Amino acid sequence: MPLTDWFLTSEERGNPDSSIPTWTAGNTAEPLIHGETYFDRLVAEVETLGEGDTLFFTDWRGDPDQRMRDDGPTIAELLAAAAKRGVVVKGLLWRSHLDKFAYSEEENRSLADDVAAAGGEVLLDQRVRRGGSHHQKLVVIRRKDGDDLAFAGGIDLCHSRRDNADHAGDPQAVVMAKAYGEHPPWHDVQLLLRGPIVGALDLTFRERWTDPAPLDQHGPISTIQDKLRHADLSADHLPEQPPDPPQVGTLAIQVLRTYPAMRPAYSFAKLGEQTVARGYTKAIKRARRLIYLEDQYLWSREVANLFAESLRQHTDLHLIAVVPRHPDVDGRFALPPNQVGREHAISLCRKAAPDRVHVFDVENHQGTPVYVHAKVCVVDDVWASVGSDNFNRRSWTHDSELSCSILDETVDGRSPADPAGLGDGARRFARDLRLRLLREHLDASDDEGLVDPDETVRRVNATADRLRDWHRGGQRGARPPGRLVPHETGKLSWFTKAWATPAYQLIYDPDGRPRRDRRAGNW
Repeated sequence: MPLTDWFLTSEERGNPDSSIPTWTAGNTAEPLIHGETYFDRLVAEVETLGEGDTLFFTDWRGDPDQRMRDDGPTIAELLAAAAKRGVVVKGLLWRSHLDKFAYSEEENRSLADDVAAAGGEVLLDQRVRRGGSHHQKLVVIRRKDGDDLAFAGGIDLCHSRRDNADHAGDPQAVVMAKAYGEHPPWHDVQLLLRGPIVGALDLTFRERWTDPAPLDQHGPISTIQDKLRHADLSADHLPEQPPDPPQVGTLAIQVLRTYPAMRPAYSFAKLGEQTVARGYTKAIKRARRLIYLEDQYLWSREVANLFAESLRQHTDLHLIAVVPRHPDVDGRFALPPNQVGREHAISLCRKAAPDRVHVFDVENHQGTPVYVHAKVCVVDDVWASVGSDNFNRRSWTHDSELSCSILDETVDGRSPADPAGLGDGARRFARDLRLRLLREHLDASDDEGLVDPDETVRRVNATADRLRDWHRGGQRGARPPGRLVPHETGKLSWFTKAWATPAYQLIYDPDGRPRRDRRAGNW
């Protein structure tokens, strides 16, 4: 199987300003499902670091008091202790909008201050388009002894993320829509990566860290506030980047990123970078039997049209999507713009293939909806991706994002050995990831009826329908196994659509492409 059938070539990446490799071979990737699992592994790795080792991280939000385990440490204690041991700790946190708009300005600033007091350095980075954010979730660890690794995916170092498979929620919770309760259940995925891919992710951090543009580009008031607070507004020198780690596994991994077109431009992406959009587009166009995805949003006309086109062209292709039951916000004005995008996207897909689009949401065994924050896609059990990016225009063009797409050289011999019939053969990592996620969602102890795409569709639909019917029937008798329920989108009035659609397009799902690409409809 030529990797270029699935991965972007250097020319297709389209960003000559970055020296990031087209892809790397010889890696391993371990999916860490749920924040509790990820946080525990992160603590275990960071606590072994010593003088001269390095820890780099980027994040959308960091809550300094977030406990990584039941008995601690907090994230601030973990990073500060590492810095005090002589570990080179450097971080980039989104500077964030004001807290009065339900964002995380003070939390991110407090974490930066705590780490700086211990000898580390965390910068609040507002080099984004107006209304945009830095959304990458990355930790890179380089050791003097060479045991290097990285964590990348969808899990932030903040409240509400430390949940597990029981989905009782994080004791330290953010305020969300009332339907999710006081401790919103949370589903998410992060990867633990080893091999040459660590070098590519190290470079991704260094490109942002060394970008000469000012950290705050949105007006004098915030800059004056930063100076009055003695905020760190310039990046200190980084240690020289070590050589890439040696090959250790069977995975080829391509780093996909989003950077918007900016003024002043990013030095490493002068016209922006849309490899997330381009990478997903290439993989989805190659889909023939089954696209499995988990996503926080799944909205945007452009993304929906991509799925719809593939569904129309390939009549054996099914789409299974796992999404949140409700947006994360309530409110007369905040809720409708969140609803209108998904309603439109799902209806576009279902119009293209009414019987082959299967959308579900998740609940725990107590019936509380689970907030799906994961960003996972598996195509025909060959290509898989886990990252920070959602299936929307914002993630594909406007905010900074980071995803790892994966092709395993190990062929999975379980039948069907080649679901798509293109000669690629099912691959071990992609198939195992999809099966592991579905086993949890279905309360399944084995993979019976989950390997073949058509059987998968039948089993998932049957399980979800039984749970839905049990709820509708008054919950008589034992609760059926499974946590998936068919997702239902409510109809919005014409008046609500009239005002919510522009708000959704301009505020919630903006377009960060250069003007010529917008006009041409190119990523």
